[in-house]
Amino acid sequence: MNDLSIIRLVGEATIVVQLVLALLLLASVYSWTIIFAKRRALSATKDSLTQFEQEFWSRGDLNTLHREIEAAGNARGIEAIFRMGFGEFLRLHRQGVDAPDVLLEGARRAMRAQQIKEVEHLEHSLSQLATVGSTSPYIGLFGTVWGIMHAFVGLGSMQQATLATVAPGIAEALVATAIGLFAAIPAVVAYNRFADQVWRLEMRFDAFIEEFSTILQRSATRGGVAG
Repeated sequence: MNDLSIIRLVGEATIVVQLVLALLLLASVYSWTIIFAKRRALSATKDSLTQFEQEFWSRGDLNTLHREIEAAGNARGIEAIFRMGFGEFLRLHRQGVDAPDVLLEGARRAMRAQQIKEVEHLEHSLSQLATVGSTSPYIGLFGTVWGIMHAFVGLGSMQQATLATVAPGIAEALVATAIGLFAAIPAVVAYNRFADQVWRLEMRFDAFIEEFSTILQRSATRGGVAG
């Protein structure tokens, strides 16, 4: 390794630059932790949605499906939306509400409210990725400016400045910018990708709510319970 190795540059950097680098490395580890966790969560939600849709359209008895979801507990995603919507429809029906518009509106309100909760759950931690992605380059730039300032202050006491005397200080400072980009780029890419996946899942939730509402409307018009 040459004289301008990263380890040596970091070791000889000022305490301020070292603190900036430590902060950026922590931010990078934190963002990667979120990335892996969010990737698993979104993948599980997508798989669960696909599986539920297949089961929903292949089964004729929605009452049984609703009871199974209720018994399993801890429903998330599309199952929670279905559970809340159909549960509200059944509750109103058992209370003697016969007006189709009232039954349908109650079920839709319940599903929309649950959809908001599910989307908020999917978006959890995305703001942290956005924060890391937007602030890391500026934190790195601060470390770079501080390092360059320190290098020029040191050069002021020298009779003659050469490239050999300037290079280590400048390189030491630029490491902060490099680490800042190292932390920011994956966070920004992951944020954009996850935000798009959440939007697509939300659109699929919307489509299911509309399709299920049509089923409930037909059931309410007949005066029975969907199934």
